[in-house]
Amino acid sequence: MKRLIFLSALAGFLLPLAALAQSNLDGTWKLDPNQIHSPKPLVVLFQNGIYKCDECYSGGIEVKTDGAYHSVSGNPYIDMAAVKIVDARHVEFNGQKNGKLVITDQIELSADGNTTTETFSDSSNSTTPVTGKYVFERVASAPPGSLPFSGSWRVVKAEGLSDNGLTFTFKSEGDSVHMTSPTGQSYTAKLDGTEAPYHGDPGVTTVSLKRIGPNTYEETDKFSGKVVGVARMTVSADGKTMSMDVHDLRTDRTFKYVAVKQ
Repeated sequence: MKRLIFLSALAGFLLPLAALAQSNLDGTWKLDPNQIHSPKPLVVLFQNGIYKCDECYSGGIEVKTDGAYHSVSGNPYIDMAAVKIVDARHVEFNGQKNGKLVITDQIELSADGNTTTETFSDSSNSTTPVTGKYVFERVASAPPGSLPFSGSWRVVKAEGLSDNGLTFTFKSEGDSVHMTSPTGQSYTAKLDGTEAPYHGDPGVTTVSLKRIGPNTYEETDKFSGKVVGVARMTVSADGKTMSMDVHDLRTDRTFKYVAVKQ
């Protein structure tokens, strides 16, 4: 998840807001790759020489599977994509933005057709590539006439995810929060819900933060004035973990994460 929640803690009668924010949130946090969940499966279709996935690559995609680059519209992270059917069990995906290769995926189908392993490198919204593997299990069969890569898939395991895609740091000063991440995202936002610029992510232009409970906070991301993501973060009583619920409005998918303070 590249757009994270960085919010202040509750002010009390005797302690200033900044002091409470620092005691709860300031520092570096790391997502637990074994606690990344999304209940809604991905629906993928390879049929009649076309690859289609309405919820893949942060906005959906539909391109020919001839290995050549084709234009992709409506996606802030890539504008060209190439999909190649290597053989009965392997697919290659490459994505470009402004002529630069930013995504590479190698997808391998298991011999029994019930799992796929995706090995990826993604710098579409990162100054340095985020790398790793995801393992998916089949939850629905491929439609008649489609290739065996097709069907509905649910992620069950993450392997070797690079730290730059899992960690983030924030620092509170007064009524503002400064966020930075190794992938190049950053912002400085007040805690009153006022919109602020979001830097380093081509799919997000502004962010706003607000407290909605004693230890629960909400971040709203916008792109050109339109809400594209809403995330809620709850800090544990001991301040060591965050539970994070994210709704990606571009794909209408929800995700659950747990971050551990480093």
